[in-house]
Amino acid sequence: MRTQVAIIGAGPAGMFLAHLLRREGIDAMVLERRDRAYVEGRVRAGVLEQVTVDLMHRLRLAGRLQREGLVHGGTNLSLDGRSFRIDMAALTGGSTVTVYGQQEVMRDLFDAAEADDLPIVWNAEDVALAGIDGERPTVSWRADGVDHQVACDYIVGCDGYHGISRAAIPPEVLTTFERVYPFGWLGILADVPPADHELIYANHERGFALASMRSTTRSRYYIQCGLGEDIADWSDDRFWDELCLRLGPDTAAKVTRGPSFEKAIAPLRSFVSEPMRWGRLFLAGDAAHIVPPTGAKGMNLAVSDVTMLGEAFALHYKHGSDAGLDGYSARALARVWKAERFSWWFTSVTHRFPTMDGFDRRIQMAELDYIRGSEAAQRTLAENYVGLPLTGGISSEAV
Repeated sequence: MRTQVAIIGAGPAGMFLAHLLRREGIDAMVLERRDRAYVEGRVRAGVLEQVTVDLMHRLRLAGRLQREGLVHGGTNLSLDGRSFRIDMAALTGGSTVTVYGQQEVMRDLFDAAEADDLPIVWNAEDVALAGIDGERPTVSWRADGVDHQVACDYIVGCDGYHGISRAAIPPEVLTTFERVYPFGWLGILADVPPADHELIYANHERGFALASMRSTTRSRYYIQCGLGEDIADWSDDRFWDELCLRLGPDTAAKVTRGPSFEKAIAPLRSFVSEPMRWGRLFLAGDAAHIVPPTGAKGMNLAVSDVTMLGEAFALHYKHGSDAGLDGYSARALARVWKAERFSWWFTSVTHRFPTMDGFDRRIQMAELDYIRGSEAAQRTLAENYVGLPLTGGISSEAV
């Protein structure tokens, strides 16, 4: 068995890359250790940057997105119940974000893969990489009790933070950077209309809260909580009470309460590994970096990674140039670190940290007040929130 590019992981990074390569006529196959229902059912991000929306249009995957996605031209910040709006579209020349859940994105990717006969191996067990430091890498796995192996030109690890791909890079080659936050997000999904037509990020003396949505009839709400909290201690009534307190009376009056059908606590982490290439192995998405969800960058960063990688593979196979592949890690990391910076900053100004004293709190309040009154500060926030453009492309001289 042989293919040009073997992709480990059928999450957003892996599937977007598979479609990009198919569009360029490059053979690729995807190996996934779970089944489709599991991957598609994972509750994840719901805010798409312009780069992600544009890619879905390019790949002709945007039919449902156009019908069901909620386009947001702004977002709202709240300090102790007093809200103000950031007009992202006006500040960025028309750029917006679109609320469309990752589950829906995955459904679109998988439906199109089936229609295009794009090869995906589900329930691949004991996946192992070999020869990535040479010219003939292979991927082996076990499925239905039978051992398999595929030879390939390159391997792309899109298998997440806990996957095998990053672990295949020698530790003396890899440098990792990490910031673990001393709190988590307690989130719920409920089939109730959202409190507002745009997101509200709230900084309250009791902690952070976020009013979000998945549709006009399904709401996604979060509150900051301790990492040691027991989900069993959070009844729906307790959650709604705390959420409304943090959002403030004006927004609380618009909150529709109802039974939650999903409730979980997620830790927050910033993580980057460098480089994102070693030998014939490339990393993309959560295999290489994690961001706290405050800036809604996780899936969008994965998309920008594989967009760059797709361009690099097209340059290699169509024009015989390795400039894109050789420059991929540096180019991707330049954007990754900007997104890490924004996500860290946005988290720092909207959350209560256990070590904060009165001075820290006043600085935080001053920061938000400055944003409220400064168009320049709002423009910086808006530019980062809607997504920085993909830069550093391959020049014509490299072809």
